[in-house]
Amino acid sequence: MNTKRFVAFLLTIVLILTVVGATSPYIASKVRLGLDLKGGFEILYEAKPLQAGKSVTPESLNQTARSLEDRVNSAGVAEPEITTEGKNRIRARIAGVGNQSDVRKMLKEPANLTFRNSAGEIVMNGADFVPGAAKIGYDQANQPVIEIEVVDKAKFAKVTKALTGQPMSIYLDEKELGHPVVSGELTTGKATITGYDLDEAKNIRNTINLGALPLQLTEKYTNAVDATLGQESLDKTLLAGFIAFVLILLFMGFYYRVPGLIACVTLVVFVWMLLLVYVLLNASLTLPGIAAFVLGVGMAVDANIITYERIKEEIRSGKSIMSGFRSGSKNSFRTVMDSNLTTMIAAAVLFMLGTGTIKGFALTLIFSIIISLITNIFLSRVLLQLLIRSNAAKKPAHFGVKEDEIHAL
Repeated sequence: MNTKRFVAFLLTIVLILTVVGATSPYIASKVRLGLDLKGGFEILYEAKPLQAGKSVTPESLNQTARSLEDRVNSAGVAEPEITTEGKNRIRARIAGVGNQSDVRKMLKEPANLTFRNSAGEIVMNGADFVPGAAKIGYDQANQPVIEIEVVDKAKFAKVTKALTGQPMSIYLDEKELGHPVVSGELTTGKATITGYDLDEAKNIRNTINLGALPLQLTEKYTNAVDATLGQESLDKTLLAGFIAFVLILLFMGFYYRVPGLIACVTLVVFVWMLLLVYVLLNASLTLPGIAAFVLGVGMAVDANIITYERIKEEIRSGKSIMSGFRSGSKNSFRTVMDSNLTTMIAAAVLFMLGTGTIKGFALTLIFSIIISLITNIFLSRVLLQLLIRSNAAKKPAHFGVKEDEIHAL
């Protein structure tokens, strides 16, 4: 037996399990629960057009709902449920908010960017600007400027032509950001705001991007939302998941012997990394997210089983342990990748077309696939190859293969 390689294998396992064990309680305490697990509050809005004589269109209503979702996310709330109802209503269901009044104020009083002439009349409003298009640029003196893009270039050209030689005031709600003198007709569809340092410019840019709502919203009512799954039910769900996970580990270790034990380590790392991703993304764990989590664990186990069964078949055919490991890993890789990629494509479609918790389910599934490829394919193979090279696992029985099952090569 190669003692150095075997010690390296053991130290790697010990280091991995030590890091996971030491950090897991902290990571678990930082995972945020969604509306259906923790409860929260909901707000019903009625939408009206910004200009008299206009109407609320399905496109403007959907765009306003998306803008509200961006606003809530910017406040540190993950996976809000923002849905449209009827022809002019939007319902926002929000969880994990420390100060509800701040979020309600941010949503109820969205900042509106307007351009006004010297008489104070509004010549362009929030609906005239491209949502989320404000950005930071620099002028010839390398000073920061805020660049704004308009929807209708012809309208902007007409407005600037009429105001040539006159000041055009720029307001965010009732706060004046500047009153530059229009030098001439602007046909590029872009305007700039100057006179602010970089930090102030960034804050104004962010406010403009979040404030460009196509519709005016009026709050109809607000009420608390109870969790769909009570604390007792949640505890039982987590206990059932823990028991199932332990049974999976016992099965892998008993049936696949040495590779199964390595799979147990990589599965523990898989769960740890997936929870870590939740914390780093500040995402909320919802019931659909738990479903995707469980599905990800199942796919991770499946990847190990496919690989190990293939290795066992190669050993049964008469190949050596190392040769069987190489051939089995190589031949199973394409199968595992194909199954994971097709699932990832389906999850990507769900993420692009879905909203709220559907997006949460899809995003969890995508990350679980990526982490599964890292832990249960590459990490598992590295550890198994290190163990085989140390000659600590050199018998077919170590891989769950009986001597009488091996055929002549």
